[in-house]
Amino acid sequence: MSLAVRQPSSTTPRRAAPAGATSGFSFSVGMLDLGMLVVAFGVAHALRFPWEVSGLAAGPGWTEVVTAPAIMLLWMLLLSGFRTRDPRIAGIGSEEYRRLVTASLVAGATVAVVAYAARLDIARGYVAIALPLGLVLLALGRKGVRTVLAHRRALGQQLLDVLLVGDLDDVRYVGRRIAATPAAGYRVAAVVSDCAEVGTGVDLGTAEAEVIGGIDDVLDVASDTGVAAVVVAGAVRGGHERLRRLGWQLEERGVELVVSSPLADIAAGRVHERPVDGLPLMHVETPDYRCRRGKRLLDVVGAAAGLVVLAPLLAVIALVIRLDDGGPVFFRQCRVGRGAHEFSILKFRTMCVDAEARVAELAAENEGSGPLFKLQRDPRVTRVGAFLRRTSLDELPQLWNVLTGSMSLVGPRPALPSEVAVYEDFADRRLLVTPGMTGLWQVSGRSDLDWAEGVRLDLHYVENWSFLHDLVILARTVPSVLRSRGAY
Repeated sequence: MSLAVRQPSSTTPRRAAPAGATSGFSFSVGMLDLGMLVVAFGVAHALRFPWEVSGLAAGPGWTEVVTAPAIMLLWMLLLSGFRTRDPRIAGIGSEEYRRLVTASLVAGATVAVVAYAARLDIARGYVAIALPLGLVLLALGRKGVRTVLAHRRALGQQLLDVLLVGDLDDVRYVGRRIAATPAAGYRVAAVVSDCAEVGTGVDLGTAEAEVIGGIDDVLDVASDTGVAAVVVAGAVRGGHERLRRLGWQLEERGVELVVSSPLADIAAGRVHERPVDGLPLMHVETPDYRCRRGKRLLDVVGAAAGLVVLAPLLAVIALVIRLDDGGPVFFRQCRVGRGAHEFSILKFRTMCVDAEARVAELAAENEGSGPLFKLQRDPRVTRVGAFLRRTSLDELPQLWNVLTGSMSLVGPRPALPSEVAVYEDFADRRLLVTPGMTGLWQVSGRSDLDWAEGVRLDLHYVENWSFLHDLVILARTVPSVLRSRGAY
């Protein structure tokens, strides 16, 4: 979590290139918004007044044709007023959508009040189509912009160079998060730290940066390198007063200040700011690990519907496995669930019958990290099993585990007892909730993830659970399965 400190207006001119890019981006998104609204109102008119599409003569639909441009203009002004096109929030996070929805609701409320006060006879069916459709199209347009922006940023384009400041441990952590998330729009150009000599390379995971100065050199380095922002990772020598002055000094040079919060993997919904005499204190809500009725209802309904709808497919898969080598259809394995209670997970068998007995002879070839045993080309996998694993069809019987309550549709990866036995550094907090058929670990790469990253994602889910988050993960699971990334 990072806090971008907005600099107050100043007579000092900003760098021309970023400013031009910013205005160009906002203009392009604005034109897209306008196009979406034109489509929404055009569709609304065609559906509500199918025989009066032209609306050129006074009659049904004429009032709507006259007022539509005014409504669209109001909507566009509100989208600008709520800064929905601010490049700082584009491409990542929910703030852009929150502002988009707020501006749209205000637009709808304003139209309703003005129409009532001026006694405008606008067809309610027309409004009921145009406003919701307009919001949906605006959101889809922004989603498209995000997709294009994320692709370009992944290629190293449209990124803002930043200077990373702080102790090496903090710099590495923040730098790796930045390097792993190019969609955020940042790229670490260099590092400033008192904990390493100039010229020292700092490993940022998928990238590397060089230490080019100490904390006292921040201003000169920022000016010389031409970075767009200075990211402070953790505490700096001199405390709050020095950080405050640093913000003022960077403002004079046209550089923004970004402060990394010490709170890691905490969802924004759990953090509430409490200002105390000008000091913004962040209050972090305690997670709720109790069994959620809504989540359980979704599990029961989803698992029951899945078993009924997929019954013919399940029968075909069972028959094919049986015909392949004559062995059992299902594979049962002991896993550890909520509260460290063990249960038997149910899957379609994808390996030879003596797979468990052959683990020892393949131990030297293990490609998994930590306590995980994984082989990308496992000789124990059958012909049918390879297809089932690649398509994740082998996991469909786990719907029975979900229905009986030992698993959930969404949750941490169900752990083996051997993994739990070597848990370190609060990894056992994964056992505070019910494991899931899918989760952040699956939509983020599955077997391609190393052990530490898998644990981090599971803990993030446990600490920041929400019903909406579950729905988002379920929606992301489908394209993740189709891509077959990390499925082996």
